[in-house]
Amino acid sequence: MTIWKKAFMAACAAVFVITLAPAMIDRPQADEGDVYDKLKLFAEVFSRVRADYVEQVDDEVLIEAAIRGMLTHLDPHSSYLSAKNFQEMQVETKGEFGGLGIEVTMENGVVKVVAPIDDTPASRAGVEAGDYITHLDGEAVLGLTLSEAVERMRGPINTELKVTIRRGEQEPFDLTLVRDRITVSSVRSRSEEGGIGYIRITRFNEQTSPGLELAIDKLKAEMGDELIGFVIDLRNNPGGLLREAINVSDAFLERGEIVSTRGRETDDATRENATTGDLTGGLPLVVLINGGSASASEIVAGALQDHRRAIVMGTPSFGKGSVQTVMPLPGNGAMRLTTARYYTPSGRSIQARGIDPDIIVEQATLEDVAQLPNRNEASLRGHLENDNGDENGEEGTPEAEAREDQARTDYQLARAVDLLRGLSLFKGEPTNTN
Repeated sequence: MTIWKKAFMAACAAVFVITLAPAMIDRPQADEGDVYDKLKLFAEVFSRVRADYVEQVDDEVLIEAAIRGMLTHLDPHSSYLSAKNFQEMQVETKGEFGGLGIEVTMENGVVKVVAPIDDTPASRAGVEAGDYITHLDGEAVLGLTLSEAVERMRGPINTELKVTIRRGEQEPFDLTLVRDRITVSSVRSRSEEGGIGYIRITRFNEQTSPGLELAIDKLKAEMGDELIGFVIDLRNNPGGLLREAINVSDAFLERGEIVSTRGRETDDATRENATTGDLTGGLPLVVLINGGSASASEIVAGALQDHRRAIVMGTPSFGKGSVQTVMPLPGNGAMRLTTARYYTPSGRSIQARGIDPDIIVEQATLEDVAQLPNRNEASLRGHLENDNGDENGEEGTPEAEAREDQARTDYQLARAVDLLRGLSLFKGEPTNTN
């Protein structure tokens, strides 16, 4: 054995003792010997690659590749972050980063789109949740780690990237996207006709809970006593910061558990509870979710559903029920490690299952069938006249046209708005006592 190899193995053993020994305190001594044997094997492979590979490889590259392999083997969400990647992640959590504007994961060796971010190159080009990206600029993604694929998708602003997409049973097709600075406004709001406040949360970063408070205050000021309820749109929201999901849930709850997390050890369990104060004053809520709603979005939907604070509508969510902890490492890099599962207040784990809506509403688009004749009562020969002088009733009024336009563009939202209106009418009916 060479002097270099002995030194390297000694270094590996020293690092192992310093960083991992605390986790081995309760394990049999035989296990420690097995691990040291595996470290020797690693040192042997490293030495042979370093000495005999056909081309010279940088030692740092080899070590980082080994670390990446170890972490990505655990699950799709554990990964190694280089100093550059770690810095980019910190920028993302603040609400701004560069790239295409898609949240992705790795599945079966290719990149799977969890959700496109609103008003980004990806969303404008028609990238959809559930799409698989198989090639980047003609080169196969197969064989890349998730971090490597993401790094290739990012680049200087105004540069092009051709992505090959496989969608369902369709033939693969190419899209050319122009990279842009992705500034994420995580909360958007507007008033809907009929006294409905619409709030869309696109992801959970440091700006989300302050943005939500501003949105609620704005809608209250605009609509006043006409405000009868809120639609909270979490569709295609890939998640983000756990703390922000807790804050958003707390904004609508007066009391009770929001989420619990449980690690490998029983002592690792934590519970987060709501504080007094519902920012909406108890107005009815409908939460919209779909297959692109993941992680933090599912925490919010699950908490409000379990407390019967909101009606959850749409399609089942993504099913990411694990918590990742980012641990800084020497050299300014970091590791993202899955350390716990989270559970809704009723004790449900949604890992690989998702949140089931209270009301299933598939997304659909209503289209005119121009070739069919108009068949209704008014089209019949000799029909009775409307004694109010308006045979079309509400049809043709600005309000009816607005609802029709909404149904054509976003069927799920239209149904959510209709549900809130129905709840308002139901609560407003007088009670007859005989």
